[in-house]
Amino acid sequence: MSRQILMEDVPLSGFHLRVAFSGTGGQFSDGFVLGIIGIAVSMAAGALHLNAVWMGALGAASLAGLFFGSMFAGPVADRYGRRTIFAFDMLLFAVISAAQYFVTSPTQLLVLRILLGLILGADYVVSKSLVTEFAPRRYRGRLLSVLAAAWAAGYVCAYLAGFAIRDIGPDAWRIMLAASGLPALLILPFRLGVPESPMWLMKRGRKNEALAIIRAKFGSETILPAPTSTPPRHRSAWSELFSARWRKNTLVGCVFYTCQVIPYFALGTFSPKVLQALQVKDGFVGGLVYNVLLFAGAIFGLLIADRLSRRAFLVGSFYLAAIGLAVLAYAGFGPLGTILAFGIFACILSAAANLEFVYPPELFPTHLRASGVGLAVASSRFGSAISTFLLPVAVQQVGIHAALGVCVAVLVFGGVFCHLLAPETGKENLSDMSSDHGSNEPAVDGGQNPSLHTSAHRNGNPGV
Repeated sequence: MSRQILMEDVPLSGFHLRVAFSGTGGQFSDGFVLGIIGIAVSMAAGALHLNAVWMGALGAASLAGLFFGSMFAGPVADRYGRRTIFAFDMLLFAVISAAQYFVTSPTQLLVLRILLGLILGADYVVSKSLVTEFAPRRYRGRLLSVLAAAWAAGYVCAYLAGFAIRDIGPDAWRIMLAASGLPALLILPFRLGVPESPMWLMKRGRKNEALAIIRAKFGSETILPAPTSTPPRHRSAWSELFSARWRKNTLVGCVFYTCQVIPYFALGTFSPKVLQALQVKDGFVGGLVYNVLLFAGAIFGLLIADRLSRRAFLVGSFYLAAIGLAVLAYAGFGPLGTILAFGIFACILSAAANLEFVYPPELFPTHLRASGVGLAVASSRFGSAISTFLLPVAVQQVGIHAALGVCVAVLVFGGVFCHLLAPETGKENLSDMSSDHGSNEPAVDGGQNPSLHTSAHRNGNPGV
């Protein structure tokens, strides 16, 4: 008789890669949307009569939408499933992206940017949850890091597209904004074939459906993990996230994510203006270097995601990014040195951003995963929306060095907080996460051999 193996210990397959690739569509689109707005609003300033407040508001609009979209999509995805949102949200995203071409006022553009953020917030939640719940434990970090690389690729492609399109005419900014819908349409066919998460189906008592999915995708010898005891749902997902059992994980997820993205978005969205304030004359070329090294950092982060402990990666990257940004702000380099220092800072922070895709889903059990990830994303987008809105105003009022000093302080706080409280999750068996840390029930193998849970779990591939 062939040896049965748990779903989380199966070898890496083409299906795993397809799920990860399908998840990249929303992340690439998100990176493109957030990356293009800094260039686009600079070019649209005359046509739409934008002042510093309007530019900050438009830069922060999608982040504000992400806040609400991720917060409310999490409980919905935990209650009703991941697949429906995952399959069709990119179609709606493409339609709204195209509508940006026709705006005639800053108010219209603001509304559309908020709507795009709402959709992307929902996609953040379901993409991370689905990829996490299908990924083998051994490769989970690398598969989730593919999403981070896709986000960085979208962010960099936005800058390259803006750099290439900016001189084609007065409507170049309209083309930049509308182009964000193209990758969403391209990824749509791949998403339609991704089934519902077997872990979520298990938690809803639909074990036969879950078993049918994993055997169709991974082979007839695959079995489901033992069902863990989930506490009765007498309270909302959000209140459970702040219960004694999950409070620390929730706070770590929210604080680490927020402290990473505040400098990431504030500086990245307005990188040309930041570099100009640092006496770099061609801010667009400096921003190009920044974005290319941003992508290089994302690839480096992907390569080391499963080779360092989550905790060491998290804490060390905060401290390194803080040192890099402090040097940039106060060392007084010339233009070339400033561009290189800015790029190196971007590389460090982008490598660390892989953890935004890997770490939050590992902090929560299946019945809270989408809600927990959604709350962490919402917290981060609240902070980044405020910082993105305030950065151009702060540079104007108090100067670039004071503004960068605040970003350094945020990174130091994040490093110290995670140093004190962040748990290690890299080798966590997600199916074992519950209020009582496990279950003695047998694995689900369709009734053939209920005693196989222990042997299959122990003999499966170890986490790296």
